[in-house]
Amino acid sequence: MPAARPHRGATINSQSSRFVLPERAADGDWLDQCESIDGAPQPLRTTVTVERARSIITRNQSPDVGFDRSINPYRGCEHGCIYCFARPSHAYHDLSPGLDFESRLFAKPDAPDLLRKELTKPGYTVAPIAFGTNTDPYQPIESEWRITRGCLEVLAETRHPLTITTKSDRVLGDIDLIARMASDQLVSVALSITSLDPRIAMTLEPRAPAPHRRLAAVRALTAAGVPTYVSIAPVIPAITDHEIEHILEAAAEAGAKAAFFIPVRLPWEVAPLFKAWLEAHFPDRAGKVMATIAALRDGRENDPGFFTRMRGSGPWADLLRTRFTIACRKHGLDQKRIALRTDLFRPPSGPQGELF
Repeated sequence: MPAARPHRGATINSQSSRFVLPERAADGDWLDQCESIDGAPQPLRTTVTVERARSIITRNQSPDVGFDRSINPYRGCEHGCIYCFARPSHAYHDLSPGLDFESRLFAKPDAPDLLRKELTKPGYTVAPIAFGTNTDPYQPIESEWRITRGCLEVLAETRHPLTITTKSDRVLGDIDLIARMASDQLVSVALSITSLDPRIAMTLEPRAPAPHRRLAAVRALTAAGVPTYVSIAPVIPAITDHEIEHILEAAAEAGAKAAFFIPVRLPWEVAPLFKAWLEAHFPDRAGKVMATIAALRDGRENDPGFFTRMRGSGPWADLLRTRFTIACRKHGLDQKRIALRTDLFRPPSGPQGELF
């Protein structure tokens, strides 16, 4: 019988001390959730708080990512991926990057209206907007809030290019918009697949769709004419690195155009969360995993330097790149990404436009 799916990814909910915020006592609701019934702890409930943002397009000047602007409809992510580099962002809200990050979420329902206003500004210059660069735009609450859908409707109306990165086959719920935009070379999608082993996937990413469902999404998007890629991000030494070739073979069979990978990153509070997770789920190899990560990161748990943070360095990083390159070439996944069009953009005509 397969193991039961864990309720959450993080095994602890420790507070961050980076911002020297006053220590916060757990409130009554939190304590109620943690009390046990007949000796078994109650499942931790997910809560969603409305965030009234002033703007929705986030800009960056990082030299090692392929976009200069992004949209994040949500803060926090219920998928609960233990390695998520976005976890430390919850510390800004005096919340834990651990269980709080995956259970105390924020939604931005004004995002489509804010996007429309920003696209109307005089002098706006067009470049692809990236979705899924921080938290997943198709995490479970999107089914109810549909904020990502609302943003896509604005971008479809204005013929504005975008990229989507997700771990969820929920992206297929918007395939009507995505396929139509793809016909004008306005969108590409990347599905993140870190493991094909259901047991490992449910431990790493407890509330993300199973690997076979993500591969099915690759297949469906490709059949609809959407340029679709597979991201093996992250690759975790001694946990998932042995699967690189198998994932790429499956990606090619599903119709992916190309693939990319990133070695695991452990910035700020992610490192202690990840080590606690290792001790809970892989105590037999925890030391080996961390030693190999240090070898990838110039002797540290994390390397924040531009370029090397995404690639790693040293013999282990070179070996991963070599294996990945050979497998991509073997399976025809070494194609270049298509360039999305920017010349079709037309500013919003009013508060409520029409889809093309």
